[in-house]
Amino acid sequence: MRISQPIASSATAGFLRRRSSLPLWADLVWRLGLVFGLIALVLLLHWVGRDGLKDNYDNQISFIDVLYFTTVTVTTVGYGDIVPVTPEARLFESIFVTPIRLFVWLIFLGTAYNLFLRNILYRWRMARIQADLHNHIIVTGFGTSGQEAVNELLARGTDPREIVVIDGNEKALALAEAQGCNILCGDSTRDKTLKDVAIHRARNMIVSAGRDDTSILITLTARHLAPRLPISIVVRNEDNELPARQAGATTVINPVSFAGLLLAGSTSGRHIADYMTDLAATGGRIKLNERAVLPQEIGGPLSAIKTGIGLRIYREDRPIGFWEEGAARLQTGDLIIEVTEGDDGKSDK
Repeated sequence: MRISQPIASSATAGFLRRRSSLPLWADLVWRLGLVFGLIALVLLLHWVGRDGLKDNYDNQISFIDVLYFTTVTVTTVGYGDIVPVTPEARLFESIFVTPIRLFVWLIFLGTAYNLFLRNILYRWRMARIQADLHNHIIVTGFGTSGQEAVNELLARGTDPREIVVIDGNEKALALAEAQGCNILCGDSTRDKTLKDVAIHRARNMIVSAGRDDTSILITLTARHLAPRLPISIVVRNEDNELPARQAGATTVINPVSFAGLLLAGSTSGRHIADYMTDLAATGGRIKLNERAVLPQEIGGPLSAIKTGIGLRIYREDRPIGFWEEGAARLQTGDLIIEVTEGDDGKSDK
């Protein structure tokens, strides 16, 4: 979205730009200086070769005449009162002055684009992309965790045009854009940034800012703007799990704790960690799936579902294990957590 820039997508790859290292006033001064420098060069050469010019008014060529001829020539006005008459002067105008004339106009057009037209174009493109953002996934932070999350979403069949990546790092955004995602260079802790990505129409948000305090602040901001949006947040410190939930996170993931669980589990059996990794990844032999109960399943037990192996039910946000009494009869509105066959398992057949 680089200023913060407007959102860019694969269809608008030209949006990815870097800020100029010069401030706006210095860039403008540099452009004007270049234009006047080129005009001064043409003026000097016209003065040296003034014998090849003819003034149809008084047949005399003064410095004022040369200055006048230079300005009307470079600006392509050309009144015809002063003209080159010798072959050398005409060759000079054709070979030397014409490219300078075109270059000066390109500088003027480029300056007008940078100062005025680009902002209008950005707003127009941004409005078009924002209008298309419905039921999308917002990923704030495109570091290691954010990249892995996007890779997994794409592996699960999510359209990259349904993903919006927010980050302050241009190189990270270039990677996200290469995958076809919408991108926005900005600060996710600001209301304006999240409004720019239509957070009120998003279906999920993943927060992985790299720092727990920043991630929690982003979650607070997002929850303020979208009270019902499911928000998943990554925290590195166990002490920050509770503040993250209090900030409004729906799911809090601690990769350090999870790694510890895998390490501890591996001491009880060498295949446990491997199975857990396989379970979490889309490309494995098995995968976890969450879905709503089907009409034909209502009234039956969790163990009778045909789409996979039922592990847990969420009934009004209360977890019910497959061994508990509540799992003996599925009800309308239940969410089922099941184990299904993964992509790698299908390829083995």
